[in-house]
Amino acid sequence: MGGDSGPHLTVPSAISALHQHPQLRIQLFGNEALLAPHLARSAPGLRARIDVVHCSETVAMDEKPTQALRRKRDSSLWRALEAVAKGTSGACVSAGNTGALMAMGMALVGRLPGIERPAICTALPTRDGRAYLLDMGANIGCDAAQLVQFAHMASAMAQVVDGIRAPRVGLLNIGHEQGKGDAVVREAALRLAADEHINYQGFVEGDGIYSGDFDIIVCDGFVGNVALKSSEGVARMLTAMLKESLKGSVAGRLGALLARRPLARFAGRVDPSHYNGASLLGLDGVVVKSHGGATQAGFEQAISVAVAAARQELPRRIATRLEALTTGPEGV
Repeated sequence: MGGDSGPHLTVPSAISALHQHPQLRIQLFGNEALLAPHLARSAPGLRARIDVVHCSETVAMDEKPTQALRRKRDSSLWRALEAVAKGTSGACVSAGNTGALMAMGMALVGRLPGIERPAICTALPTRDGRAYLLDMGANIGCDAAQLVQFAHMASAMAQVVDGIRAPRVGLLNIGHEQGKGDAVVREAALRLAADEHINYQGFVEGDGIYSGDFDIIVCDGFVGNVALKSSEGVARMLTAMLKESLKGSVAGRLGALLARRPLARFAGRVDPSHYNGASLLGLDGVVVKSHGGATQAGFEQAISVAVAAARQELPRRIATRLEALTTGPEGV
């Protein structure tokens, strides 16, 4: 029950998610005394679909993952991931410590066969749809082989979730030319270009992430996290500037009234909360990371991402694709 707001946000979000998904049941892991006041506000019918699992410990947002892994076995994070590992929960959603979530996820849920490092994968809006960006911060340094694994996992995800037969893959770089980038990126580009199972489209610069020319953009966690946070900041700035401009005059307020529906669609497309919820691809179970500062709508979206991934059996289908690559007649 982590994140910047804790149960004040996550519990109402969970209750709202039950409205959206009539077949959903939710387990809340945390301090029962802190959860109770928020649960008391829920309708009896919805409360019956919520199970509370009391946990005596929490993982602080700044706690080192290695320490949390050793010492916090009764934390809400550990117990929620343990439920996924045991099969008593279909998915785990957390807004807490990202490093601890990844470390505990690998220890409890485990990795898919052949995966060296799981990656955090999130959807971003493009001009005509959305694209997946990974890694978002789980792996600061990656080698070329791991970047290729990210491309395979995300390709499987785009096929399963979006029905794209041959997702277009780009490698985030500082230029389009073949000689640009460091040695790891250049080697990854050669491997992706030679991989007949990947629809590799070449390098993509930062301003091309949202172009709609790519379905998947691959990078290491340092670059991906900076790109994501920068994009979210720009989206919020543009929205705030637009609101200020429209409120600045009578003509602006009148124009806003006349264009309220297009403006609402615009706000929906650029609002980061509409794309919240990053899957930890490569784990042998559905684990979704919510932004720690997400709004209630954003955390609800993260729950919806987890519900969809669990229903589609995303980890199993990614594993099936990876197994076919290594055992098929062509190999990888």
